[in-house]
Amino acid sequence: MTRPPAAPAVRDLPLLIDDAAVRRHLSLDALLPAIERALIDLSAGRVLQPLRTVMELPGPGSLLFVKPALAANHGSPAALATKLITQVPGNAARGLPTMIATLLLLDAETGVPLAVMDATWLTELRTAAVSAVATRALRDDRPKRLAILGSGALARSHALALAAVVPLRAIHVWSPTRANAERCAADIGGSASPDAESAVRDADIVVTVTNASAPVLMGRWLKPGALVHAVGAPRPGWRELDDEAMANYVIADHRRAAETEAGDVILSGARVQCEIGEVLSGAVRPPPDATVIFKALGQAVEDAVAAQLVYAAVRAEGGR
Repeated sequence: MTRPPAAPAVRDLPLLIDDAAVRRHLSLDALLPAIERALIDLSAGRVLQPLRTVMELPGPGSLLFVKPALAANHGSPAALATKLITQVPGNAARGLPTMIATLLLLDAETGVPLAVMDATWLTELRTAAVSAVATRALRDDRPKRLAILGSGALARSHALALAAVVPLRAIHVWSPTRANAERCAADIGGSASPDAESAVRDADIVVTVTNASAPVLMGRWLKPGALVHAVGAPRPGWRELDDEAMANYVIADHRRAAETEAGDVILSGARVQCEIGEVLSGAVRPPPDATVIFKALGQAVEDAVAAQLVYAAVRAEGGR
């Protein structure tokens, strides 16, 4: 007589972690060193991470990204996660975030789901944390003038994260919609600029976080020795920076991703000099007075380590 297969072991359902819990448990103090270590591991080949999958959605500029990664194990459970993130520029008119993200955290040994979390704030903060870590490695801690091109959630998270690593003596915000720039500037203690050029002139640090597909930052505006965090334009045919800007010293969060996915790099023919993980590890030292373009596409390993921090904090608080 054939015996029926044994019933699978009973396991707990994954934790459901909402936006409020993520905001409560994800701190910059813990996130910055975790991101730095993840970027070093990525450049050293200690991370398993394919290039992201991108699907175009109905609506101008609307995209779905699928981003899996397995972070390196440093004596604590390795982080295995997959994030789904939508970018829908039309959401701004609906009163919704232009980026909405959901993350699945898995047990790296068994593949058992541990948590499903709202990763919208996680994405906003870890993106800015990457820029903050790079700023700390590439520039001194003297007060800086900051220009932000863009007025959405990433503009706000960048102001928060950069202020944690360097004193900001002025923040200038530009957006194609003046009212949006004014609201953002009021939220972050800055001032709205009437145009992108006036925001960028004399800025020590420039952040581009727009939905632009054509350049909004011109190289001729940049102060010699400026540091540019080029965060937007995540598709091969999109750009935020012109050829003159991209002719400067270019650093990527991940070389292959930048050369495959970043229109700023592809369309300008720019050469990626190194990865930020190589700078953080001390393997590469950029010229001290160079104008630097840091092209960051947002790597899945950053999401994985950030999610692990949130999950560990929720468990420590008494979650399953």
